[in-house]
Amino acid sequence: MEAELHPDVVALAPLLGSWSGEGSGQYPTIEPFDYRETVDFRHVGKPFLAYQQRTVRLDTGMPAHSEMGYLRGVGEGRVELVLAHPTGLAELAAGSVEPTADGLRLALLTTEVARTSTAKDVRTVERVLLITGDTLTYDLAMAAVGEPLTHHLHATLHRTD
Repeated sequence: MEAELHPDVVALAPLLGSWSGEGSGQYPTIEPFDYRETVDFRHVGKPFLAYQQRTVRLDTGMPAHSEMGYLRGVGEGRVELVLAHPTGLAELAAGSVEPTADGLRLALLTTEVARTSTAKDVRTVERVLLITGDTLTYDLAMAAVGEPLTHHLHATLHRTD
């Protein structure tokens, strides 16, 4: 039996489910790349959605990036994101969720990035997600390894459940 959606995350309901698709990435310090991605948003009746993301490089078929965390509804169109990356980063972000005619727009900016002694120097991450029906598109920019805030990723995913 599925838990009833908590009132604080009702605005995030269009995210619920599994999404899959492809994206591309670039950054001044790396070669451009393409990837396949799977994202899951789930709930258990609490004021947050559980989030899990996994990518595979299209050129090699090898696992690439992944992250896990929680998207928290904090009232009045505001959200917070708590993420852990296996590369030694922990990311805290805050932002807004706005309903659209057939989905939502979610915009997040880091408020804090903690890192282990061996993690890359990531200073800022900015994420913008747009749900339009059963399509999720996103853009991610980051300031890292001495570079200013720069576009890094774009993907288009489709709902699979």
